[in-house]
Amino acid sequence: MIQRYRITREMQQPEGEVDPITLEECQAYFALQPDFTYTPVFTVKGEATMSIDGDFFLWDIGTASIPFRHYEGDLYVSGTNEAVIPKMIEVASALRADIAEG
Repeated sequence: MIQRYRITREMQQPEGEVDPITLEECQAYFALQPDFTYTPVFTVKGEATMSIDGDFFLWDIGTASIPFRHYEGDLYVSGTNEAVIPKMIEVASALRADIAEG
């Protein structure tokens, strides 16, 4: 089973109030990170090739490219690579957000 994490501000808000992580905030933050690039389409290559439209910030670590996806006011990332955990904590801290599974 793939572990997925959500970087969100949902837990910081009183019920009914929303302070989403905006795409503009993400673009500003990740633009300053030398190991991240933005792409509106993420392509997964394996036995077949699949392209997914969205707002992706790709973290290049060695030969891997790990997508952080902005979707509906949150960022999502897979936790299958152990190196993701400290980077995810760094990103959440910079965006004043929390981390949740899911």
